[in-house]
Amino acid sequence: SVRKSNTRNPENRLYFATLRSKPKSTANTHYFSTDEEFVYENFYADFGPLNLAMLYRYCCKLNKKLKSFTLTRKRIVHYTSFDQRKRANAAVLIGAYAVIYLKKTPEEAYRALISGSNASYLPFRDASFGNCTYNLTVLDCLQGIRKALQHGFLNFETFDVNEYEHYERVENGDLNWIIPGKLLAFSGPHPKSKIENGYPLHAPEAYFPYFRKHDVTTIVRLNKNIYDAKRFTDAGFDHYDLFFVDGSTPSDVITRRFLHVCESTDGAVAVHCKAGLGRTGTLIGCYLMKHHRFTPAEAIAWIRISRPGSIIGPQQHYLEEKQTSLWAHGDIHRSKQRQYEDRSVPHLISSMDNLSISTSIFKSHSLDRMEEVRPAGPFFYI
Repeated sequence: SVRKSNTRNPENRLYFATLRSKPKSTANTHYFSTDEEFVYENFYADFGPLNLAMLYRYCCKLNKKLKSFTLTRKRIVHYTSFDQRKRANAAVLIGAYAVIYLKKTPEEAYRALISGSNASYLPFRDASFGNCTYNLTVLDCLQGIRKALQHGFLNFETFDVNEYEHYERVENGDLNWIIPGKLLAFSGPHPKSKIENGYPLHAPEAYFPYFRKHDVTTIVRLNKNIYDAKRFTDAGFDHYDLFFVDGSTPSDVITRRFLHVCESTDGAVAVHCKAGLGRTGTLIGCYLMKHHRFTPAEAIAWIRISRPGSIIGPQQHYLEEKQTSLWAHGDIHRSKQRQYEDRSVPHLISSMDNLSISTSIFKSHSLDRMEEVRPAGPFFYI
């Protein structure tokens, strides 16, 4: 049963429920489910979290319901089934909505999700054959989404869902941005474009137009040499080989070199191994931890939401082991940058002395924006 609320008050409209059978909407309550609409495509035993396009489409759907004139006086209940996998994915969707649009902290959203009669949620696992050795929780996913929001990696006002869905498909390059404008993960190119056993393979040249359009200047290869790197370098791209074994973890030398390449490159860096999931996700995770202070779980969550199937087996534990040193190196890197910037500030101030700044336009725009995205109210559950 739904906890009673004053349906005239839009603050008390949004609920989440786990139900055994499909309910019928009433004069006071609108029920909807996305269990069959947003379905995770698994590799092996993995079952979520759902990708960025599905999260975006869910948020659009829920925003439309909350703004709908015909639903104005109704409670809106997102219900899910007792299927533990579907239930965990549904919880991430509505929890993420609360974080993105209702401005809840991950902890507030998660507390609501486990309140009342709701049992705990099945943790997510990696896309491998073996036993699960690392649990990624619903809360981890909400925290990863929150970090991505804070650092500007997630912005649904500018997100192009059609482009995301187009390029994530194998036939269109199998690529995803993890840090927009900085780090792109993609499936490893082959010597020539062809269909092999029903599986499309792409030559390096197939990526050139997209890379040039999106200011990708550097390619990092983590698997064995299948194509000639000269095909990228002759086209004006920088190319680095940092090989380590499929499914394994990088040496400290490889990790340092990778971070140095990313730090010393002006444009974006496109990273691949064989599938662009395990080794690729692991090193990008190291960058997120060093430069943006993601926890290992936040990094794994965000990378998997951006590119499902990423980071496998021992690679999950590797990120845990490296947190202390990556955070410490990141602090040192940022403090050096601040020292450099502090030395540049006097010149900057003197060059701005003659500038006058009008804030009236900015103020009116920011007020319009606040009106446009004002949340529908607090987050309630059953």
